[in-house]
This record gives sequence, structure tokens and C-alpha cells, in this order.
Amino acid sequence: MLKACYQHEWIEAGCDEAGRGPLAGPVTAAAVILPPGWNHPLLNDSKKMSEKNRNLLRTVIEQEAVAWAVEMVMPEEIDRINILNASFAAMSRAVTKLGTKPQLLLIDGNQFRSSLDIPYRCIVKGDATYAPIAAASVLAKTYRDEYMMRIAAEYPVYKWEQNKGYPTREHREAVMRHGLSPYHRLSFNHSFKQLELFSLDEK
Repeated sequence: MLKACYQHEWIEAGCDEAGRGPLAGPVTAAAVILPPGWNHPLLNDSKKMSEKNRNLLRTVIEQEAVAWAVEMVMPEEIDRINILNASFAAMSRAVTKLGTKPQLLLIDGNQFRSSLDIPYRCIVKGDATYAPIAAASVLAKTYRDEYMMRIAAEYPVYKWEQNKGYPTREHREAVMRHGLSPYHRLSFNHSFKQLELFSLDEK
């Protein structure tokens, strides 16, 4: 069972992101404030959960959280500011969308930068330790997967419904054959000199 909170004095929001490693699609972040003592037996790091349980918990979290928000940073901005800064930006934007202002942020990982005037704690493997971060990881993962499923219908050759934009062999081979889509991160693919972007006229 995960720890329900990091401390008991301040209102804390768990923050996590999904999608730093893919070649395509957005990086997605969530911020979640849970009721005091809230937990769920299925809750864990979203990467360790089945898709069925992630989707089940997403509904529960949305219904029972004090506040929650999800934000995406799209490939164009990722290319402009780099993926690490895009991850920080997505988390910061999610926090600003919360209906309740947190007094402490629990950040999954070992670093964070933000202009927010809210103290934070970086926690390595926080999504497998604290319920608010795990809840954020579930929302970030499910919302990103849902987005990738939608755009997979637009560009079926990349099989995003299966790989969610991650650099699987099948995905890389599709890029080699068909070039980059408008949803690909150019800064992640610039070393593939033989690749060509889809023409806007071909969309």
C-alpha cells in the first residue's frame, strides 16, 4: 500500500508526467490533490498497472480527488524548449489549473524547475511511494494513451495504438519507410538524415 501523504500540515499535490521518451505525441502531466488519508488497493505507479486498472482508477480519482488537472505540451513546443523543460512546463501548467491551490508539490523524479511560488519536493520513484504522485501518474498515462489512440487513426502506418509513440522497432521502421508525421518530435529524429517530413499537401 502506498503512503497516503508526504506530510500532514500542508495541502499537497502529487505531480507526474508521461511521454518523455516517445518519438511522437505530447508529453502529458497531471497534478492531483487527494482527500486526507485517501488510498486505493489498486493504486500504484501507472507503469506497473494493467491498462484495465489504470482506466478504472482514472474514473475513481476524477470522482474522489479534491482537485485534479491534466496538461499536454505538444511536439512543436517540445522541439523548441527540449523535452525536460517541456515536462516541467506541463506539470507547472497542470498545477495552475487545480481548483484548490496546493501548499506543497510532490514531484516524481530528481529535478524540477518552475516559476510557481509553491515549495516542492522531488522524490525518486515517488509514483511507487506516495498516493498523490501515483494518482497523477495514472491520469497522465491514461490521458496520453487516449490521445495517441485518437491520432493513430489519422496516421495508422505507425501503429501508435500499440506503441503509443515509443521508439519500438516497428515504429522506427515505419518512420524509415514513410517519413515523419506532423505529430513527430523533430528534435528526437534529426539524426535520421534519410527521413523526409510529410508534405502539408499530403495530409
